[in-house]
Formats: sequence, C-alpha cells, structure tokens
Amino acid sequence: MRMRTRRAILPDASLIQELIAMHADDGTLLPRSLPEICENIRDFVVIEDAERRVIGCGALHLYGTHLAEVRSIAVRADARGSGAGARLVQGLLTEAHRHHVAGVCLFTRIPDYFAKLGFTVVPLSDLPDKIYKDCLKCPKLNACDEVAMVKGEVPKMTILQQARLFARPVLARL
Repeated sequence: MRMRTRRAILPDASLIQELIAMHADDGTLLPRSLPEICENIRDFVVIEDAERRVIGCGALHLYGTHLAEVRSIAVRADARGSGAGARLVQGLLTEAHRHHVAGVCLFTRIPDYFAKLGFTVVPLSDLPDKIYKDCLKCPKLNACDEVAMVKGEVPKMTILQQARLFARPVLARL
C-alpha cells in the first residue's frame, strides 16, 4: 500500500477527531475534543493512502529538548497491518529529531508493538514531566494500566520544576 505522512492542517481536525474517537470508546486512547485538536493541530501528523485519504494520525507533545511524547496514534481498521502505524511513529520521531529532542516517550497497552520500533520499558517515575502534566489529573492514576516506554535518552532533568514537588507523593505510590 502506497502511503505518505505529512504534518496535519486545520481541515484535518475533524478526521483526526473521528480516528481518535474510534479508539477512545474502548479506552485505548483518551478522547480529544475538536477544539483541543484544533488548538494542538501543529502537534499532529497524518498518514494518507494512495487516494490521499487520511487513514491515520498521531501527535508529538514537546516538553523540551530533553523529552517529547508520542500520543494519539490511531489507524483506521481497514488500514491496520499495512505499516501505517509504524510510518506514523517514524514521522513523529523525525519531528522530534527536527526539534533536537533527546528522548521520546509514550504510554501504551501494547508494549510489544512499540518495542519492535525501538522503545524500551521504563518506570513511570523516570518521566516526572508527564506525571505533572497529565497523570496527576488522570482518573486511573492509582490503577494505571499503561506501560511507559522511551526511545533515546531517559530524561535526566525536568522542565516542569514543580513536577518534583507535586509528583513526589505520586512517585512514592508507583
């Protein structure tokens, strides 16, 4: 299957929301509202098939040059197994490289898939920026069923200095 990845643009926002919604119903992805996607459209890449139909999406959240996070990876059911997911991840890693990011993390329930793409499992406590930004607000904080993974350097610093203050009690429970 011939595919190409590209940076997302605002007209892609509703398609991105539909893709994410398909995977949010079963809890695989967190739901994203259309306004949230529009606000963060520059974080997204999409993948198109030979007919230029968007068949997948993914986002890269930048914390700083020490860390970025791959999130919201979604591929249409009829395009699974085509390599679209791996191409999306590679496109996001290319974006991270363009921004000189040392390490890229993600959180998943399918670690074997991402291990094949070069990610390794790490303790959540190695990612205080993520804890401070998202985990402290998550309803699954004390019963997280996702695996933290990193490709590249595990961050040795945090840009969210407050993360250490707020995350310390959380880290003790992890």
